[in-house]
Amino acid sequence: MSGITTHVLDAVLGKPASGIAIQLDILTPNGWSDLAHGSTDQDGRCRDLCLECQSGTYRLTFASAEYFHRNNRSSIYQEVAISFLVDGASQYHIPLLLSDNSYTTYRGS
Repeated sequence: MSGITTHVLDAVLGKPASGIAIQLDILTPNGWSDLAHGSTDQDGRCRDLCLECQSGTYRLTFASAEYFHRNNRSSIYQEVAISFLVDGASQYHIPLLLSDNSYTTYRGS
């Protein structure tokens, strides 16, 4: 079993992005299935989306438009969706570095 966590950094401000809604889905034979919901805390982290996940393909969707609107900023990205494979390792930390006109993700530790 694997755990899935994430954090979001506002790359323009160089600070954690708090209050971003996050949805976790798993790919099933019938398509994407809603698995969990959460949001980033004051440190920009969401630590409890899935503590014990099976192997499979997952998708994190970040509601970035709401975050930018709340901070009086605009962005071309209304949401950011990241699909990734879980193959049994103990931890999957998927950070998002977010700015108004770009984003980056990677497998963290």
